Amino acid sequence: MTPQPGDVAWVLACAALVMLMTPGLAFFYAGMVRGKNVLNALMMSFVSIAVVGLTWVLAGFGLTFGDDGLDGLVGHVEAIGVQQAAGQLVGAASADVAWPGPNPLPLLAFAMFQLMFAIITPALISGAIVERTRFWSWVVFVALWSLLVYAPIGHWVFAYDGFLGPDTQGGWIANDVGAVDFAGGTVVHMNAGAAALALVIVLGRRRGWPGAVTRPHNIPFVLLGASLLWFGWYGFNAGSALSADGIAALAFTNTTVATCAAVLGWLIVEQLRTGRPTTLGAASGAVAGLVAITPACGYVDLWGAIAIGVAAGVVCPLVCATKWRLRLDDSLDVVAIHLVGGLIGTLMIGVFATRAVNPGALDHNGLVYGGDATQLVRQAIAAGAVFGYSFLATLVLGYLIRFTIGFRVRPEAEDGGSDLNEHAESAYDLNTGSYLSDDRAQHRAPAPGELSVAQVRAIERHLQRLVPWQSPDLDRTHRPER
Repeated sequence: MTPQPGDVAWVLACAALVMLMTPGLAFFYAGMVRGKNVLNALMMSFVSIAVVGLTWVLAGFGLTFGDDGLDGLVGHVEAIGVQQAAGQLVGAASADVAWPGPNPLPLLAFAMFQLMFAIITPALISGAIVERTRFWSWVVFVALWSLLVYAPIGHWVFAYDGFLGPDTQGGWIANDVGAVDFAGGTVVHMNAGAAALALVIVLGRRRGWPGAVTRPHNIPFVLLGASLLWFGWYGFNAGSALSADGIAALAFTNTTVATCAAVLGWLIVEQLRTGRPTTLGAASGAVAGLVAITPACGYVDLWGAIAIGVAAGVVCPLVCATKWRLRLDDSLDVVAIHLVGGLIGTLMIGVFATRAVNPGALDHNGLVYGGDATQLVRQAIAAGAVFGYSFLATLVLGYLIRFTIGFRVRPEAEDGGSDLNEHAESAYDLNTGSYLSDDRAQHRAPAPGELSVAQVRAIERHLQRLVPWQSPDLDRTHRPER
């Protein structure tokens, strides 16, 4: 069989959509940090594209999808040779069609699609440790983590026997346990959430937290980022069908309805807890719903998708509040949204999965559709294994970086902001000249076109009054002013 042009075009287009998610994530995170850390938050996501783009083609793809090299734990280390791979195919044999099966793809198309997943996963982690992380230490972490943590977990869950070649062996979760993950609820979201939890422990709290509650400096950035994420997520989920067919349409539909349900669920929780629904809550609810439906979008029907979205929209904001009690400074709630949201979607496969929508991928229905607990147990094993390995491996890697090259910025750099101290730039300039901040500037007249110190301070005070105070009771909601 030769690849169908429509399928190849679909996968390449979806790869581009997923690539767009990482800049979208950058804006989503950058809007929630303080103004002095905007560029650093953007860069921590953006640099993942450059770093993982190279580690993936040199070794990451082979470790993730290559023929098994160690009892289902990791693939062989090998680079993607463009000349050798240009004519290679991937696929799965069927009862009627020998390998590469009825829907083969060029290896390079599949590799580039999966690259985008590998890129965004460490970028997700950055939200937990923004405002206190050294940039170059982060770059080293991303390079090592993508090979030592992401690649093995990807092999466990995504590498099926006989996909890269007729005799290739894949990972233990996919082939021995029988757990399923349509688009990365374990490999991407639970993996990133567990790693985020580990790095929060390694780096510790931001200075002044939780006594000084930071406020998102640019809510429009947050909503823009969430919108780009939602748009790109159609490539993430529907593209994981690897073919322009009915399963892709199912994943597309379930992604839509689950996200809508999660947005409304989050807003209702906000209304009940704080008295007002917020834009930040709507954006966060959308991301929580997208995360939760990711592993299940190809295995559940419409009602199952809505139930998963509601569960994520209600549970995730409640989990956000627990970091205050536990004193874990997960800056942008990566653990609550990605670890918990991914866990919800992964386990709910065992509850709502139905062979009626995807008989070729499931051998058991979920509990709601008359199945026993077999699939639920499988999903729980996969979730536990991914969490345990990702957390422990990241903890070791994080401490290794901390005690060698250092992971956290100096206290004075943290106070002054990562933009200036890590990148020698600032995101915003409120006047056409320089900021008048030193003692001498306060006693001289401003130059033409330049704001005086008093004017700058007045603008700052006005902007502070415009931004509602963030409630420590629920990090992503705001307490109404009395």
